[in-house]
Amino acid sequence: MNSYYVYITASQRNGTLYTGVTNNLMKRIYEHKNAKPETFTGKYLTNRLVYFEETASIEEAIKREKQIKNWKRKWKLDLIEENNPEWEDLYDKFLDSESSSE
Repeated sequence: MNSYYVYITASQRNGTLYTGVTNNLMKRIYEHKNAKPETFTGKYLTNRLVYFEETASIEEAIKREKQIKNWKRKWKLDLIEENNPEWEDLYDKFLDSESSSE
């Protein structure tokens, strides 16, 4: 089964947010963490994975990404707070869960 992810990265707690979609979350977040200065992520340092959802359909993932992007900032912050109240960088936890499932 293919997996697709809608994710939110942040520069810091309550900082700049970036919402995206990918079929390889580990690779995509690695790219955010190593972004060139001229990119959005490089300029605003939105390299902390603070939220993600997994879906089985690219269409569903894109639809959800567009929905979240159209939300008010407060709604996005609430979504993150509900699921990750400490604003931890979930990248390492995701890496650990991926490696333990292999």
